Amino acid sequence: MHRATSRQSPHDEESSARPVTTSTGDGSVVIPSLIQGGMGVAVSGWRLARAVAHAGQLGVVSGTALDLVLVRRLQKGDPDGDVRRALRALPLPGVADAILDRYFIDGGKAESQPFRGKPMIGLRPCRHVEDLMIAGSFVECWLAKEGHDRPIGINFLEKIQTPTIPSIYGAMLAGVDVVLVGAGIPRAIPPILDGLTAGRAVEMRVDVRTSDLDEEPMFRFDPQEYCGGVLPPVARPLFLAIVSSHVLATLLTVKLGLRIDGFVVEGPTAGGHNAPARGKQRCSTSGEPIYGKKDEPDLAVFRDLGRPFWLAGSFAAPEQLRRARAQGAAGIQVGTAFAYCEESGLADEIKARVLAASGAGAVRTKTDPIASPTGFPFKVVPLSGSLSEAGEYEARQRVCDLGYLRSAYRREGGDVGWRCPSEPVKDYVRKGGRVEDTVGRKCLCNALMSNVDLGQVTKGGTVENVLITSGDDVATVARFLAPGAESYSAQSVIERLLSG
Repeated sequence: MHRATSRQSPHDEESSARPVTTSTGDGSVVIPSLIQGGMGVAVSGWRLARAVAHAGQLGVVSGTALDLVLVRRLQKGDPDGDVRRALRALPLPGVADAILDRYFIDGGKAESQPFRGKPMIGLRPCRHVEDLMIAGSFVECWLAKEGHDRPIGINFLEKIQTPTIPSIYGAMLAGVDVVLVGAGIPRAIPPILDGLTAGRAVEMRVDVRTSDLDEEPMFRFDPQEYCGGVLPPVARPLFLAIVSSHVLATLLTVKLGLRIDGFVVEGPTAGGHNAPARGKQRCSTSGEPIYGKKDEPDLAVFRDLGRPFWLAGSFAAPEQLRRARAQGAAGIQVGTAFAYCEESGLADEIKARVLAASGAGAVRTKTDPIASPTGFPFKVVPLSGSLSEAGEYEARQRVCDLGYLRSAYRREGGDVGWRCPSEPVKDYVRKGGRVEDTVGRKCLCNALMSNVDLGQVTKGGTVENVLITSGDDVATVARFLAPGAESYSAQSVIERLLSG
C-alpha cells in the first residue's frame, strides 16, 4: 500500500495552513501539494509544465493528440528549434530523421497553406503512426523536464484509447514521473505501466458501441518488437487516477486490487469533460446537467483507502488549499488559473479576450451535455465568433479528418469500424449511428487545435474555428492579474495559492 509520508490531521488548522510536500510510491518521486491540470490539446504544454515544475510544484503536460501537435509544430517551422532539439534526444535510431524528412518545413508553411495530414489511429497502426505517437509524447515530456530535476506528469483521457499505450511509452522514454488518467475507468493503466517497465507486450480493451462481438477488440503494443529487441531503459512512473466518486476509487483499489499511487478527486466545476451526473439525468432551464448530493465524493472513503488525494474543481485559492488539507487531502489540482497564464498554450488573443471578459464580470461557463462526441458533459466558454454560437456551429462544414474522439462499432460483416457523431451526418447514419445523436455535436478535435494556434486551413480558405473550455473559475480568473496588468505568470499563480 502506498501511503503519504506526510499527512496532517483533518483538525490540525496550523499544519494545514503550511505548504506540504507529499511523497508516494517507493519514495523516489515527490508529488507536491499543488498539481497543475493537464488541459486541452497543448494548453498544458511543455512550457507551462516546466514553469510550474521550476516553481516547485507538479507540472503536467496534456497527452492528447501530441502526435498531431508534433507534426504541425514542425510544419510551422519549429522557429526556436525546441522540437528538433528534443527529437535528437529520442533513443530510437532513425525515427527522428524519418519524421523530420516528412513534416519539417524550414521557415514554416504559408498561412494559407493547409497542414499536411497524418494517418488516423486505429487498432493496428502502421509503424509510422506508432513513431508519431511515441515521439510526440517524448518531445513534450523531454522539453518539460529539460534543465531541472523536478517531477513532470502527463495527463490522458481514458476515452481516447488507441493512442494511449504508445503515448505512455514515449513519455516513459523521456523519464516522465507521473501518469494521470481520467474521463473513464482507467483500470488498464497500472498493468500497462508495469508491463512497459518490464519490456513486456501490453494491451488495452477498446470500447465498442452496440457490440456483440465474440471477442472484444484489444489495442496491443510490444516494446520488444517495436525496438527490435534492444530496449532503452525506462522507469515506472507513479499513477494518479482522476475520479469523481469514492465508488470508482474503491473499485480500482479494493475490488480490482490495482496499484493506484493516488487520486485526483475532480468535481463538476472543473473544466473540460465532466463525469455525468449520477442517478436520473436532469437539466436546468439553460439545458445544463444538474448535479446533486449523489455526485459529492465521500472524502472519508478516500482517507480510509490510504492513498494520497488531491481535490480539483474551483480550488484555486489559498483558503481552498487550506480547506482541502484540513479534509485530509495532500493538496489541490488547479487548471483554469494556469490555462490563462502567460506560459499556457492558449492563443494570446483568446487569453486576452477571456481575461477582459472575466475582469468585467461578463463570462461564465456552460456545461453542455451534448457538445462532446464522447457523450460526457463538456464545459464551454461562450465566446462571440466561436463554435459556442449556434450560427458559427451551423456554418461549419462537418468533417472528421483527425478522429481522436471516434468510437469503435461493429460492422455488418463483423469487423470493427469507426464513427463520430460530429462527422458528416450522412456518413454517421450510414455507419449505423442514429441521426439524433449528431444534433449539437461539435468537432472538438479541430477546435481544440485551433485554440492553440495549430488550426487547419479548410477547403474554403478559413481556419477551423475555436471552442474554449474552462472550469467555473473562469468567471473570476482575472483576479490573478496585478493592478493595471494584462497578463500574469504561472509563478504568480503559485505564489498566490501558497500564500497566507
